[in-house]
Amino acid sequence: MAAYICNKIDPKVPNQKINVGIVQTYCTADKAENTERFKQLITKAARNGANIICLQELYNTLYFCNIEEYENFLLAEPSDSLNNKQMATLCKELSVVLVVPYFEKRASGIFHNSALVIDADGSILGNYRKQHIPDDPGYYEKFYFTPGDGGYKCFNTKYGNIGVLICWDQWFPEASRLTAMTGAEILFYPTAIGWPVGQDEKLNRKEFEAWQTMMRSHAIANGVHVVAVNRVGEENDNSFWGGSFIADPFGEIIYQAPHYEETVHVQQADLSLTGYFRERWPFFRDRRIDTYSDITKLFLEQ
Repeated sequence: MAAYICNKIDPKVPNQKINVGIVQTYCTADKAENTERFKQLITKAARNGANIICLQELYNTLYFCNIEEYENFLLAEPSDSLNNKQMATLCKELSVVLVVPYFEKRASGIFHNSALVIDADGSILGNYRKQHIPDDPGYYEKFYFTPGDGGYKCFNTKYGNIGVLICWDQWFPEASRLTAMTGAEILFYPTAIGWPVGQDEKLNRKEFEAWQTMMRSHAIANGVHVVAVNRVGEENDNSFWGGSFIADPFGEIIYQAPHYEETVHVQQADLSLTGYFRERWPFFRDRRIDTYSDITKLFLEQ
């Protein structure tokens, strides 16, 4: 019966509406050119009313992880790089919060797939380092990235409490649950995912639907908005499928970008829905944490 109650929003609950901006685009081999173009797209989103803007995974480079090449380590930059400082300045000028996913050089021989969160006054709130690192054909990320060691985080921004997870993290319900438990009201998933050029369209559709369904389930299970931001364009026989989307805390898609087009979109999100849906579908209340100890094991032997 509770499912039907959720179709009607209680007018007594105060709105906490913010505008979420997504930037879905292609990249070139010129890192500086990519960075400058993203600044223009961020400015466009801000002028369209965005409060929080998320960029795609490894935003200012090609997706270099499709090959194992030592020269690609030269693309990495420290968290306090000139590019990141310029992004902080832009945030202050535009009064926007920005999620900036980048290739981080932490120390000699230690590199991360990271996302910097910058508040609307230009202050750096923190850095999330991707926890789950894939190693599959075309996605050889273990060659480049050390798994993150900073845990799952909530960033308390001017416009709301947000969590950031990156691409492969999106397939793991443990990551979304732990991030939501820190107080995040929106989960951002900067992403770089696609299908091989020429792959069967029916299989393409299945893969995309599985990707989207997984993140919609995180929205429902945790009562939070989910924002997935993918890239577009063909790179080394891989076609990034775009399809960036925003889901509300009941898993409804309130916006989806096209598959192959550059897109800058601003979508209103009401953060009061987190409390509303959690009260009506109280998954947090009914968790049996006393039964979950085995979740920390790799596999359960019979």
